[in-house]
Amino acid sequence: MSTTKQLQRSLGLRLVIVVVIGNIIGSGVYKKVAPMADELHSSGWILLCWLLGGIITLFGALSNAEVAGLLADTGGEYSYYKKIYNRFFAFIFGWSLFTVIQTASISSLAYVFAQSLSSLIALPPLLPSLAEVNIGGIFYPFADFNVKCLAIVLILLLTWLNTRGIKTGANVSTGILILVFTGIFTIILFGISSSSAQLVQPFQISTTTGKAITMSSIFTAMLSAFWAYQGWAAIGYVGGEIKDANRMIPRGIAIGVLLIITIYLLVNATYLAVLSVPELEQIHRSGNQIAAVEAVRSFWGSKGAVFISGLILVTTLGCTNATILASCRTYFAMAREGLFFKPVAELNQVNTPANSLWYQGFWACLLVLSGSFDQLTDMIIFAVFIYYGATTLGVFILRKKMPDAHRPYRVWGYPVVPAIMIIFCALLVMNTFFNRPREAAIGLVLMLTGVPLYWWFTRQEVKKIEKTNA
Repeated sequence: MSTTKQLQRSLGLRLVIVVVIGNIIGSGVYKKVAPMADELHSSGWILLCWLLGGIITLFGALSNAEVAGLLADTGGEYSYYKKIYNRFFAFIFGWSLFTVIQTASISSLAYVFAQSLSSLIALPPLLPSLAEVNIGGIFYPFADFNVKCLAIVLILLLTWLNTRGIKTGANVSTGILILVFTGIFTIILFGISSSSAQLVQPFQISTTTGKAITMSSIFTAMLSAFWAYQGWAAIGYVGGEIKDANRMIPRGIAIGVLLIITIYLLVNATYLAVLSVPELEQIHRSGNQIAAVEAVRSFWGSKGAVFISGLILVTTLGCTNATILASCRTYFAMAREGLFFKPVAELNQVNTPANSLWYQGFWACLLVLSGSFDQLTDMIIFAVFIYYGATTLGVFILRKKMPDAHRPYRVWGYPVVPAIMIIFCALLVMNTFFNRPREAAIGLVLMLTGVPLYWWFTRQEVKKIEKTNA
């Protein structure tokens, strides 16, 4: 296909909000309360970390909304960083999305989908004799190979679906979100009204160990919360396909994030009302249980476990689809500027970057084989907060560079709100280095592989120009 074809602006505010929420609400709302319990040993502090994570996410979203309102275009932060910083930094961000942030998000979501399906339908074991084969004692590609193969099939199927056009993918997400919201509010309603619920339990600040909560524990626990909140910025990647993007993106981000914060506080308070902290700690240590499943099982029995497993299937399906839909647009934008593999710059017959979708899908499949769910999510959060901080810093830089530019939205609480976000991002990245050094190191190495590739891509562009001028 010719690279002169253009993306079509077809998304209004409703679908913008759907894409924002669809990229956020995934596996974290069901799984992450357990590792937070294992870290904090206090139900009150768990709920407080969910609230604090939501506030920090909202600060980042409001700061991002100002930048998006001013610079909205296909590629999201990739497009913003070229104007805020330089082409090299923009490329490293785009490469980080491809190697770590978005593709690992797709992988981990698909993995939870497959895990949930396997709890409903017994999957036959695949290559069990190779389960202990490993690379450096870190990667076990054949462990739970039946689950991983199912996750790979899901990624490839949804990738194909999204090659049919963005409105097709967005409308699929709309239908799925309706089911997800219905399911989650059903859990909240029946959970808090059940005989097993202890409504004061979520607000107990004391720890089960008797030890005081440390700042390091709070930051480490919030890695889990931030995975559940992760994804709101993905709407910027489809900026070139949104009607009146400079106004719609800020509004969609703010509405979507506020809805998610409310839902997360309600559903996690429900989990904490029906399950004690020691029970949640045991769920985490078991390695193969999901907190939401055990919470619903406590008041609905085995039928409830089937219900919640089905809801997790639908939710992770929707989030995987939304993440696949949005993420590939950045690589398309990079390829059009000669900073990614040339075929990725092409559109198919329905003006969709199909090659970008397939490149993304194949790498996500490889990441499925590389690690466990928690390993992937901690790696993502470490990487993504580097760029959340960079985007928020961009609010200050753009106010100085472009003081008179029209801003459809100005961040509330400037300069305090963006300053708090920047400081928090720096602290979280440093804390992850100390408390999750393996995940931080893997993420950093994958990001830095972009440095020699930037040189290679730019060298190819120079050769192309020289050949054209010869």
